[in-house]
Amino acid sequence: MLGMKEKEKYYITTTIPYMNDVPHIGFALEIIQADVLARYARLVGKDVFFLTGTDEHGTKIAKAAAAREMTPKAFVNKMSATFRELKITLDLSWDAFIRTTDTKKHWPGVYALWQRLMDAGDIYKKVYRGLYCPGCEAFLTDKDLVEGKCPLHNKEPELVEEENYFFRLSAYGKILRAKIKAGEMRIVPDWREREILALIDEGLEDVSFSRSKEKLSWGIPVPGDENQVLYVWADALTNYISGIGFGRDEKEFSHWWPADVHVLGKDVLRFHAAIWPAMLLSAKLPLPKVLFVHGFLTRNGQKISKSLGNVLAPEEVVSRFGVDAARYYFLREVSPVEDGDYSDQRFTERYNADLANGLGNFCARVTGLAARRVTPVRIDRKKIELVVEQKIKSTKDALDEAMREFRFNDALAAVWELLSFGDRY
Repeated sequence: MLGMKEKEKYYITTTIPYMNDVPHIGFALEIIQADVLARYARLVGKDVFFLTGTDEHGTKIAKAAAAREMTPKAFVNKMSATFRELKITLDLSWDAFIRTTDTKKHWPGVYALWQRLMDAGDIYKKVYRGLYCPGCEAFLTDKDLVEGKCPLHNKEPELVEEENYFFRLSAYGKILRAKIKAGEMRIVPDWREREILALIDEGLEDVSFSRSKEKLSWGIPVPGDENQVLYVWADALTNYISGIGFGRDEKEFSHWWPADVHVLGKDVLRFHAAIWPAMLLSAKLPLPKVLFVHGFLTRNGQKISKSLGNVLAPEEVVSRFGVDAARYYFLREVSPVEDGDYSDQRFTERYNADLANGLGNFCARVTGLAARRVTPVRIDRKKIELVVEQKIKSTKDALDEAMREFRFNDALAAVWELLSFGDRY
């Protein structure tokens, strides 16, 4: 309508989890954080687009499908559905769900970005001999290893030689460093930014952007080369732009890009803070405004892994404590940026102290007072005591500041301080 001010846009994403297994509470932490940011942005009047999805290509997926006597497509259809169910399980509010197997929405964006990188002269083909980690499905360098092993899988990588397409990442270290220092792409927390700057200063090496079809059959074919399949960087990372129309709807894409926030884990920081922005620079596209990096989630002080038998599904937590309590725990008890821990004991303690006693007592007191009044009373805001107004305002200010800095625990602490104030009042 004429005279109406256009809303400020807010585009937020999560990473897209790999479909070789069902979702666990580690990803639940990430998507709840993103959901809260999206809800808060809507609350303050922004035009929000919240994107998540699933990464559905790769050798591990093909092997997992074969082990279940399924085709890769049937397998990822089943697995992706389990992730989409999180919308109900965790009460999420995403606006779109992108799948890397979507030939109508995702693939056009992948091909369009590939062509831009080719046009920039940043894609070339060469024979490469290097260390390959099957678990990561990635080539590693000596500096990536810890005592000769992949730090994520604790296994020695294989020595592999093959001809692939490469992206000229080495050409973008200097300009990427300058843009990060200038604040064009902010990395939160700041010590993660220092990690990336140190990585850039060591020198960025060109990265493989394809695998031979013999090694990676389940994926997107390289345009014009039937013997090569696009590797994860050229495929999965592109979801952030394919999901908003890149390669198929320029108007939609131009409205939402650049992303206001990419929410991601510390294990994929280097890919999002080095490879992805370099791809965007090559394609002459703006960088995302903020990379918000969370830590790992442990269980009872131990790393979550299938080998330890301590993997916990989000629905298990929700079925026991309820969705609101689960969301509260992950935001209040777990650090937004440091590694955090989940335990049933600590959950119960937090639930009883904050929700049953703190919030519960306050609600019981308010409803008890309200029940004594037969006739509804209209509150005159002018008669509210100044001290109450000041407390409400200071809480709102503290909440706004905490949310701007991704300090979810501090935002909730401010709300609970207001509850305590109300309980005492």
